[in-house]
Amino acid sequence: MVFVAGLSYRYVVGAALGLAPALFLVLSSAPYRMRRLLAVLDPWADPLGDGFQVIQSQIAVGTGGLVGLGLMRGLQKLHFLPEPHTDFIYAVIAEETGLLGATVILLCFAIITWRGLLVACHAPDRFGAFLAIGLTTMVAMQAFINMSVVLGLLPTTGIPLPFVSAGGSSLLIGLIGMGILLNVSQHAALRR
Repeated sequence: MVFVAGLSYRYVVGAALGLAPALFLVLSSAPYRMRRLLAVLDPWADPLGDGFQVIQSQIAVGTGGLVGLGLMRGLQKLHFLPEPHTDFIYAVIAEETGLLGATVILLCFAIITWRGLLVACHAPDRFGAFLAIGLTTMVAMQAFINMSVVLGLLPTTGIPLPFVSAGGSSLLIGLIGMGILLNVSQHAALRR
């Protein structure tokens, strides 16, 4: 949002460099935070402890292959993969529908992001543009973080996959956000 609003990159880089020592202190102040970060780098160092979720998730994704095992035939969700219906639903999708199904989900989020940015470009005013970019970024970043956690690229965060994970509050916020985005889109269409 700050880049879209026109803030200089130097300010953002300066703030990030200034906050880096604080981030290091936060990570090193609690041992579980550092273990969670290290579990992403080498999950096999503690396969039954901190690396368990990452390993089970990667097993689920790898087992799916190209076309998957079939709907409701995944094995990892049967008490191997923790939270398969919320945080790790993308792993279950990849296991049951394979690379093709996982790619379809990825493409759906790419289309939502593309259309949201298109709405922002055609918004009737700056407020509408900022609102559209903020809502689109919220959904896109949630999806990116969730998929990255499932693939073992980021530490486990507890962020659900928008519109897919079980959880009423996340779904409600996502749908309200998309409704507001459609409202901005409608005002942009009426203005033309």
